[in-house]
Amino acid sequence: MGKIIFYEDRNFQGRHHECMSDCADLHPYFNRCNSIRVESGCFMVYDRPHYLGHQYFLRRGEYSDNQRMIGVNDCIRSCRMIPMHRGSYKIRLYERADMGGQMQEISDDCPNIQDRLRISDINSCNVVDGHWLLYDQPNYRGKTYYLRPGEYRRYSDWGGASPRIGSLKRITDFN
Repeated sequence: MGKIIFYEDRNFQGRHHECMSDCADLHPYFNRCNSIRVESGCFMVYDRPHYLGHQYFLRRGEYSDNQRMIGVNDCIRSCRMIPMHRGSYKIRLYERADMGGQMQEISDDCPNIQDRLRISDINSCNVVDGHWLLYDQPNYRGKTYYLRPGEYRRYSDWGGASPRIGSLKRITDFN
């Protein structure tokens, strides 16, 4: 179970809205969002409705100033709760679209895709087990993409602007 509270103003002030599940369009509940409190669980927040646009991973904690703390402006338009996963983790990465070309299977965090796999362009993937974060730069930096179990036939399916992936990690911390 997760709970996230969005506030219109910094320092948890102004009108607010609580979510305990996915919400494809937050705009009816507030005009702007300048602070967030995650009381439990983990969430992805998006700057566009329907889980589109830039993605930001939030774990339990207080974000009193979104712009300063997580680098997002006041446009939070959708959120997705990340369910807790107990068990193994497995992701299959493919060099070509539609699960084509060379395949690499990973079951743990990878801070540098290029060093470990000798490839940096991932055009499709299959998340077999667990929930994952992809980053467009090594060492878990840059733009973030949330992947839940399922097939992603091209990089645009996970919201990527290019097939360049620098690192990936399992979502294991739900405290």
